[in-house]
This record gives sequence, structure tokens and C-alpha cells, in this order.
Amino acid sequence: MSEALNHNIETLVQLALAEDLGANGDVTSRTTISPDTQLCGQIVAKADGVIAGLAAVAATYRHVDPDLVVQPCVADGTAVTPGTMICEISGSAQSILTGERVALNFLQQLSGIATLTAQFVAAAAGTNAVILDTRKTTPGWRLLEKYAVRMGGGQNHRIGLYDMVMIKDNHIEAAGGITPAVNAVRADSIGATLPIEVEVETLAQLREALDLNVERILLDNMSVEMMREAVALTAGRTPLEASGNMTLQRIGSVAQTGVDYISVGALTHSAPALDLSMRLSRLT
Repeated sequence: MSEALNHNIETLVQLALAEDLGANGDVTSRTTISPDTQLCGQIVAKADGVIAGLAAVAATYRHVDPDLVVQPCVADGTAVTPGTMICEISGSAQSILTGERVALNFLQQLSGIATLTAQFVAAAAGTNAVILDTRKTTPGWRLLEKYAVRMGGGQNHRIGLYDMVMIKDNHIEAAGGITPAVNAVRADSIGATLPIEVEVETLAQLREALDLNVERILLDNMSVEMMREAVALTAGRTPLEASGNMTLQRIGSVAQTGVDYISVGALTHSAPALDLSMRLSRLT
């Protein structure tokens, strides 16, 4: 796990705990449970899925109470079924309950993304198409959510506006066309060092983009039939990415057109949380 990702986890966990605890802390647990009570909390899957986010669970409990013992039972990227034990937390009952909701929020959200990604990857199986995420992420959560995509078997598109140039329809309109837009990027000292992707909506635009030798071309909201034509026209000269209205029902037919990549915004903006729960038991 990268230093940047670890820093992102630490920052988000501290924000989440501050939001949940406020100035008074966990009043319910503090007043109803003896500080001497020791319990074991077990996080268990209640549905089929793929796990992601165990580092956030560990970070949550490290900030709540460094004396707690957090023991993952599976690794991120593991497929689970109902009843699978995912993680155990042992120690102060007060502390376990104080961190429960924050820990589960991270784990459920990220596991939901990994699970949906795995479903898209499975739907494209048997083709060469790679499933990509997008920048349609929860503000502040981008590195974490893109990590979850990788745990589900997908790959990451650009992280932000700084590491790849993507010339979309509005850029093309404002610049006066695809060719002027690409030339302007290549004339920039930073832009010239970055890969360029151009979005096209028609085969005529595709031909223009192909002549510019950019690193990737995005086929935006094309029909499956037009994508097939685009793949034939390109003939392997430039990697092609399909995007727009990508659903599980449609992904197989899109992948079979021969495109190299399929970007799916739903991986991060519409993934349902994976159903997980924590059950407590006395330490023996």
C-alpha cells in the first residue's frame, strides 16, 4: 500500500471519528458498559462479495484505542460468502463499540466497490477488455476508492487532472476542434510530457484522432455496432476505450467488440455497500 494511500486512510479515519464522537465521545458505551469489560468483536459477511478496506478498520481502532488487538481473517481482494469471518477485534468493549460504525462504514463502502468491480470484470471475461474506473469518486476518497477497484480486479484510469490529458467534447468545442486541442497540449511544457486521450463521438472524429497519434481514444456513448466499426477502422493503431452507459447487462457485448478498455463510472458512484455486521462475544 502506497504512502499516499496510507496518508489518505489516516486523514479520512480521523475526520470520520471526529464527526462521530464530537466533543462528548461515545456517551452510550461509556455510561452503559464497564471500562473493565473485555469483548471480542467479529466482523462477518452477510452477503457474497469481495473485501477491501481492512487497513481502514485497523486505523480506526488504532486511533480509538491502541491497546485493541485487530486481527484480519482474510486479505483485501478475497471473495467471501455469508458467514465468512473477516476480522476480529479484541479488548475493551467500550472501545470496540466506539469504533464499530466508522470501521464498518469504511469496510462496507470499499468492499461494495470491490464487489461491483469484480462483477464487471466477470462480465467481460473471455475478452481482452480491461475494466477501468473514472474520476466519479466521493470527494476526498479517490485513492481509497480506486484501491478498492483494484481489489475487485479492475484497473485505474487517471487519478486526477494532473497525470493524463483527456480532451473531451467541451475542450474540443472551446479549442476549435480536435487537432487544435491536441496541438495546444503538445505545445505546453507539462502537457507534452503526459499521455493524451481524445474523446470522439463519430467515426469522422476517430479518423482525425488516429492521424494525431495520441496514446488512447475514448469512444463516447457509441452503439455496439459503431464500436465494432471503430475497432475495425483503428486496426490496432491506438488503444480504444469505450465509455458511457456501461451496465452489467451491456458490458459483455461491449467487451466483445474488441475495445481495449471499458471505463465504468458506476464502480465508484453507484456501488451498493456490502452487507457486513459485527457480533460481540465474551473473551474466554
